[in-house]
Amino acid sequence: MKTKYKFVLLIFTACICSIMIYYFCEKSQPVSYVQDVITYQNKVDATELAITNYTIDDPKIVIDPYGVSPLTALIIFETKDLTTPKLTVVGKTSNTSITNTFKPGKVHYLPVYGLYPDYDNKVIVEVNGKKHEFVIKTEPLPDNFVTATLAEVNSAEINGNNDFYFVTPASTGYTAAYDINGDVRWYLNEFFLWDIERLNNGNIMLSTNRLVNPPYYMSGLVEMDLLGKVYYEYSIPGGYHHDYFELPDGNLIVASDNFENGTVEDFIVEIDRDTGKIVKEIDLTKILPIKEGGNKNYQTEYDWFHNNSVWFDEKTNSLTLSGRHTDSIVNIDYETLEINWIVGSKENWNKKYHKYFFTPVGNLEWQYAQHAAMILPNGDLFVFDNGNNKSKKTDNIISASDNYSRGVIYRLNLDEMTIKQIYQYGKELGSSFYSPYISDVDYIDSNHYLIHSGGISSYKGVPNNEPAGLSKVDALNSITVEVKDNKEIFKLVLPSNYYRAEKMSLYSNNEYEPKEGIKLGSLGVTKPSHNDSILFFNKNGDKIINKYNLKFTKEADRLVISGTFKKSDDVSIILDNVFDKKTYDLTISKKPYTALCLDVFTAEEEKKGINVTKYINDEDLKGKYYIYMKINGKYYDFDKFVEF
Repeated sequence: MKTKYKFVLLIFTACICSIMIYYFCEKSQPVSYVQDVITYQNKVDATELAITNYTIDDPKIVIDPYGVSPLTALIIFETKDLTTPKLTVVGKTSNTSITNTFKPGKVHYLPVYGLYPDYDNKVIVEVNGKKHEFVIKTEPLPDNFVTATLAEVNSAEINGNNDFYFVTPASTGYTAAYDINGDVRWYLNEFFLWDIERLNNGNIMLSTNRLVNPPYYMSGLVEMDLLGKVYYEYSIPGGYHHDYFELPDGNLIVASDNFENGTVEDFIVEIDRDTGKIVKEIDLTKILPIKEGGNKNYQTEYDWFHNNSVWFDEKTNSLTLSGRHTDSIVNIDYETLEINWIVGSKENWNKKYHKYFFTPVGNLEWQYAQHAAMILPNGDLFVFDNGNNKSKKTDNIISASDNYSRGVIYRLNLDEMTIKQIYQYGKELGSSFYSPYISDVDYIDSNHYLIHSGGISSYKGVPNNEPAGLSKVDALNSITVEVKDNKEIFKLVLPSNYYRAEKMSLYSNNEYEPKEGIKLGSLGVTKPSHNDSILFFNKNGDKIINKYNLKFTKEADRLVISGTFKKSDDVSIILDNVFDKKTYDLTISKKPYTALCLDVFTAEEEKKGINVTKYINDEDLKGKYYIYMKINGKYYDFDKFVEF
């Protein structure tokens, strides 16, 4: 009898659930879907770029084929015989033309790089000794594009080649490349940022254009060519910030986060290049003391180290990290994760860590709030010394007007644990070269460097001592200088702030490949906060959507819900498919990964609220879920569902 009653109860429950689903969800609509870049590009490859008997006399020319790189084009044609095409983009001056010879083939996809904006670009393709001339007309730059205010070149040292100066934005601006005349010759109109470097296969790598947490933690990395075609997207549970490094075997070391720690910028992962899986994790909270060595002027409890670079040295199998908030450059053994050495002042460090520090020899200045630490081929340490305050204390800091930033090289004697300063550039320029955040250095060759002061700002003519986003600003600048044998051979000034600068050629050893892009890795499981039982809910969801400016969007791998709330609001999101119900708290914070006591709202934010976003990843979810929200104790139905 008990079995019979259980069966009847089960049928009754199923009927009630079916009625509830019909009543409440019959009119539900799916949330809007945002197509990811790889899906879009794969469709472009399969349709618009499919070759159909084009010849060099009448080729198919597609400007900006993927919609993200406006100063590029693709010339498509076939030849009967194996042919080696040669392409030239004619420059405005004799030293700015670009030439590239492609690999031999019968089916030809020739990427055209280095077009000028708003210009009738002359492009010459030479096939079997015969030149074919085409004119490619480009659109003007966006109204908010940043153009150079100064470009000085030593023509005797740089007499034109395919090398341009690439920058990634930290404020207004675009990821872009400028030639030696300061002309824009390439840019991306999507918000890809952080480091930009050429991979061993010739492609470049940038961040994705999606956040996982504010203010700048991106969902991962994309490998692309200069057409903007993405070949691989790597999703990372803790996201990506600042820097990555390509290992000799192709794997990637990535500056990431472990938000569950309640801290940021102290976590590094190694990504398997072929699968996207994490094969190694480095948690700096388990290697370094989080209460040692901090600079009291900018260190915080949650951002105690602020790692802004990763550099692997194959000779010593070691990893060099740059801790901005401890004014220290830390080198660890990549296998054992033990500390090898630390460069910087011993001030504020416990004596038991002093054995890792070097003893200065000769005239030496320590670096402060540094960026972009790298090991040179001869073992020297090269770094951009931002020089913030020139002190770890708050009572004897140097004002920005009297300060300077510099590129500096230190020579390390690991046997005797001594350090010697052997090179610097920038000190002589004073506050005009002072950048209190971001910036970069790069090694081009022996005694040949690129030094980029990317975060210069001022207000009413007075230099700022804080990053542009944290202070009043009415003027922004970045200055990129190429120095060879102690002489400036190129200087580029841009009226905005740029994170990093790289000197790279437009063409490299890579060839355009019309193949499908691939998504690898995972954003991980979004853990539910608790279980919530809905008994009664309000149907006036439209009013609530307008009141809180709610937006519901489905991306390829996650649900995104955003809205404007006050700090006192209690908000949660409920996903329900009747048999599986999950509740996720929406944290009203500018720093949702840290303790709320660290969050400070302005008076206006207290009154009007702030915009916050919840990302609910696909992993561990499957099927159709109806979306509800609980706001300050009341439940709301929006007649919306999402499918995972």
